[in-house]
Amino acid sequence: MKEKINCETARNFSVEKALEKLGHFPKRTAEKEAWFLSPFRSETQASFKISRTKNRWYDHGEGVGGNVIDLVCLILKCSIGEALEFLSDGIAKNIVSPQQPFRDKNTGLGMVKVLDITHPALVQYLVSRGISLNTAKTFCKEVWYQYEENIFFAIGLKNHLGGWELRNKFFKNSSSPKSYIYLQNNHKQLIILEGMFDLLSLATLNDALIKASDIIVLNSLAFIKGIEPYLKNYKSAFVYLDNDKAGRQATKYLMVHHRHVMNKSHIYRNHNDLNEMLCHESG
Repeated sequence: MKEKINCETARNFSVEKALEKLGHFPKRTAEKEAWFLSPFRSETQASFKISRTKNRWYDHGEGVGGNVIDLVCLILKCSIGEALEFLSDGIAKNIVSPQQPFRDKNTGLGMVKVLDITHPALVQYLVSRGISLNTAKTFCKEVWYQYEENIFFAIGLKNHLGGWELRNKFFKNSSSPKSYIYLQNNHKQLIILEGMFDLLSLATLNDALIKASDIIVLNSLAFIKGIEPYLKNYKSAFVYLDNDKAGRQATKYLMVHHRHVMNKSHIYRNHNDLNEMLCHESG
């Protein structure tokens, strides 16, 4: 049973550890302080300071600071009670599983553990992209991985060769082997998407279409020719690639070489991709 904590106990939790639990890692550290990119906005120079001696934080860009409870409430936009619940869930426990991580020689990523998506920072990231937790859980996992001496976590989508596409608020990574994702459901209709959030966005916008189709997520336009042999197995193929030069060229290539391929980018003609449209409509 999870131990309940009060405000006085919670204030003793390390602000730095709380930030790590929320997916934020220091840009530079010293004996008495650590500097982070602000969790409240996009920036390239770290302006968010942690005092290791006082266990307090101060955001120089916003001109605000406080204790660990204040920080959790602001980042998660939650009540004090919810912040205490978050902090009581063992900040320093179970971050790394006891087994040695599998080391990916090509990328340097060590896969530590894979589990259902539960981390508040990842749930918040999904919400910011217009994706529900249930939709994400249908296709993705919470993946913890190690790079050099640091542990990170991300939304992970596994490709057909066993590699992972990894996304969180700050990083866009992948583990080898890098490849496309092929979801086969024995349908006669194929959907071709460019990335993970295109899949999650289309599942949000038109779940019935997703359920009635086989799906390929390219992860890189470099795999366009690699997926061509599959196209002959389908009566129709719908393409949802980015509305940029590379995406339009890839779509044109598929349509020229395969008559049953149809371009669906007009659905989000005023946006670069499906997720940009979804975020615009839900915002």
